[in-house]
Amino acid sequence: MNVLVTGGAGFIGRWVVKRLLEDGHRVTVLDDLSNGAESNIEAFKAHEGFRQFIRGDIKDEALLDEVFKHPFQLCYHLGASINVQDSIDDPGTTFDNDTVGTFRLLERCRLHRVKIVFMSTCMVYDRCLDESGITEAHPAKPASPYAGAKIAAENMVLSYYYAYGLPAVVVRPFNTYGPFQKFGGEGGVVAIFIKKKLQAEDLQIYGDGTQTRDLLYVDDCARFVVQAGYSDRADGQIVNAGFGRDISINDLAKLIAGGESRIRHVEHIHPQSEIQKLLCDYSKARRLLGWEPQVTLEEGLKKTEDWIRTIL
Repeated sequence: MNVLVTGGAGFIGRWVVKRLLEDGHRVTVLDDLSNGAESNIEAFKAHEGFRQFIRGDIKDEALLDEVFKHPFQLCYHLGASINVQDSIDDPGTTFDNDTVGTFRLLERCRLHRVKIVFMSTCMVYDRCLDESGITEAHPAKPASPYAGAKIAAENMVLSYYYAYGLPAVVVRPFNTYGPFQKFGGEGGVVAIFIKKKLQAEDLQIYGDGTQTRDLLYVDDCARFVVQAGYSDRADGQIVNAGFGRDISINDLAKLIAGGESRIRHVEHIHPQSEIQKLLCDYSKARRLLGWEPQVTLEEGLKKTEDWIRTIL
């Protein structure tokens, strides 16, 4: 197939591109590089299936019209503003990128009958209340403009499925980590912690560190995202992916640092938008896609640390 990947030069995007190329597809990447880096996909440019990299904004309608002159069968939409604190400081930019940008892309997918897989986030959920995990029917709680913009975009995506019969899937991966994740910002807690460990610096934890995360290795995440595009059974659905095990940030820091001596707690920058417990129930992904995670947290941490060592 001819496949368009927005945000394909980003952290998860480059792994999606890698898997699509390995599966024999022809891939075009559209990315404004606000979160990604062209170096992330440099190794793919010599691949016979890599068509082109286009630096541009998904809100640029003239650009989208030009991009969609080439026929696509499938669009993976990963391009977005992703930082919670940025969305609190400047909600307009996040709304424009994540909601309006998604609408602009949806219109082209509708006009050209291109299936769309929309990358949402586990941050749309309210906290997990028990050990059974968060299913897709779990209550949403947009505790940040980032989460609110993603929910709005999800609803637009699903409306195109119902109103126009456009094949569309909403995917909600839980906290993804692994090689090529940036060290800066708030989302890459694993990468940040490992980098600080390797540089003999203190690991700083927001708040009391009892908040938990369900950590999904990036190659497992990419495999999930790609399979959602291949499967007709997922059309019109919201689908979670996670490891199915949560860990407190305190315990994660101890696991990475090998002890508590270099762990420091600092004031939380946005406690009002913190989700205290995130634990994924991925049974729907298993049922619809035959997907399950393959990389354990311990294996994933080692893979990530090995990669970070090569670039420090």
